[in-house]
Amino acid sequence: MLTGADVPERPILALLLQHTHGFAQWERAHCAHHGLAARKRPQSRIGAVVQYREVHGYRRAYRIEGDGPPLLLLHGIADSSETWSEVMPALAEHYTVIAPDLLGHGESARPRADYSIAAYACGMRDLLTVLGVDRVSVVGHSLGGGVAMQFAYQFPERCERLVLVSSAGMGPEVHPMFRVAAGPGAFAGMYLLTSPLAQTVAAIAEPLVRLVGSGGFGPDLPYVMDRYRRFADAAARRAFLRTIRAAVDLRGQHITMLDRGYLARHLPTLIIWGGRDSIIPVSHAAAAHEALTDSRLEIFEASGHFPHHHEPDRFAKVVLDFLHTTDPADYDRSVWREELRNGPPPATVEEPSSGS
Repeated sequence: MLTGADVPERPILALLLQHTHGFAQWERAHCAHHGLAARKRPQSRIGAVVQYREVHGYRRAYRIEGDGPPLLLLHGIADSSETWSEVMPALAEHYTVIAPDLLGHGESARPRADYSIAAYACGMRDLLTVLGVDRVSVVGHSLGGGVAMQFAYQFPERCERLVLVSSAGMGPEVHPMFRVAAGPGAFAGMYLLTSPLAQTVAAIAEPLVRLVGSGGFGPDLPYVMDRYRRFADAAARRAFLRTIRAAVDLRGQHITMLDRGYLARHLPTLIIWGGRDSIIPVSHAAAAHEALTDSRLEIFEASGHFPHHHEPDRFAKVVLDFLHTTDPADYDRSVWREELRNGPPPATVEEPSSGS
């Protein structure tokens, strides 16, 4: 294990040669420092191999495993379906788990296209239709949570339950890194940060970062670094920037589903958040819980932005308990239309106390 005392004495070449396994060592130490189990590296499983379908002329990659009612898992920005590898086996014991790579992510195509939340929701409807799936329960993480809510809003007749994990769309606050990425010059900046020289510097610096702190990312740092490596591909950078700019600007997140939460009153909803989330603050969980009436709220106090990585066993248990103890939403078009016409219920105004 590399220590601070070793750094001046180790030749740079040796540091570079140990980079591949050195990051795994550093990640284990970093997670141990934050009281978390290090991430298990996903193992290849026959039932979770990547499959492909062409939709609208674009390659759509997805993983499918298990047997039972369909369960759709939507990953976050700069991520892929692989993010669910630690929880898919447990979920697949009871459900047909479908985990796609969103357009511009993973092994799906990265075209010059619409990367808005609404477009992603339409893409999920189309993929499910191609796969012959009419109704699903949806689990969405981060950006995928925003897509999940938009899917439930645009296609309420197709959504049975909703699980939001550290979800986007609950308020403007987001890590400054994403606000900067939404600004001008971000593509050139990302090119420089992902150049071979920058990657080399990052390889050397990773063990040092652990010694001096986590750059404001806390327990999320290993996962942020893992995703940073994916931007070496220019097409991945372009897709990331198109996606982030559709959801974030220099002032923060500009998408919200809080104003339409009243339309989801018929929809069983579970909200999961990490108490140490460095990307989207845990205070957004309370806002979501208030807007989505009758929702359940689970805070994973020791977890960061990726509770399905930080505490996968607990995550799978909580999700399965929710799915097993709730009935699928009974969508009634006439009721939904009436609620839309009436709008949200009036806000409760507290009367001033007699002493004021």
